[in-house]
Amino acid sequence: MAGVKIASRFNLLVPAGKATPQPPVGSALGQRGLKLMDFCKDFNAQTAHVVDGTPIPVRVTAYTDRTFNFYWTNPHTSFFLLRAAGLEKGAHRPGHETVGRLSVKEIYEIAALKMKDFEKRGVEMTMRTLARSIVGSAHSMGIEVYNPNDESGAAASGLEGDGGGGGTTVT
Repeated sequence: MAGVKIASRFNLLVPAGKATPQPPVGSALGQRGLKLMDFCKDFNAQTAHVVDGTPIPVRVTAYTDRTFNFYWTNPHTSFFLLRAAGLEKGAHRPGHETVGRLSVKEIYEIAALKMKDFEKRGVEMTMRTLARSIVGSAHSMGIEVYNPNDESGAAASGLEGDGGGGGTTVT
C-alpha cells in the first residue's frame, strides 16, 4: 500500500474457521478501528480447508487509513507434536519423564508442513535442519523420537550420527 503509513502490527492466535467479532479478535481489531466482519469473513474463507478449531497464528498489519492486511501460517510446532503423539500437553518434567513417542517419519512429516512457512517468508532452511529443530522441541516436551528401522529400539536424539549426542543415522 504505497503512501499509507503503517499504524501497527500485531499477532493473533485464532481458531481456524472460527473467527468472530468477539475477543480476542474483536478487541484486537476494534481498538484500532478496523472492520471486524471483513477480517472474520476473509480469515474464515482462507482457513476453510483447515480442520476447525486448529490454532492459526495470524500477523495483522493495520494502516493509518483504517485498512489492514493479514497473513497466516501453519500452527506452532508444539501443536503438531502434541497432535501426532495423541497428547493434550507435554511432560511436567521433560528429561525426567516421557509422555509419548514419535517416529522419525512423523517428525519429517511435521517438518514438511512447517517448511512451507519458511518458503513463504523466503527463509532458506534444509529439511534436515528443520527436522532436528523439531526433534529438540519434542524432547523439551517429553516426547521421545525413535527410528522404527533401528533394531535396538533406541531413541533418536539426532537425525544423523555425527557425534552430537549418539543418535541414529537417518538419510
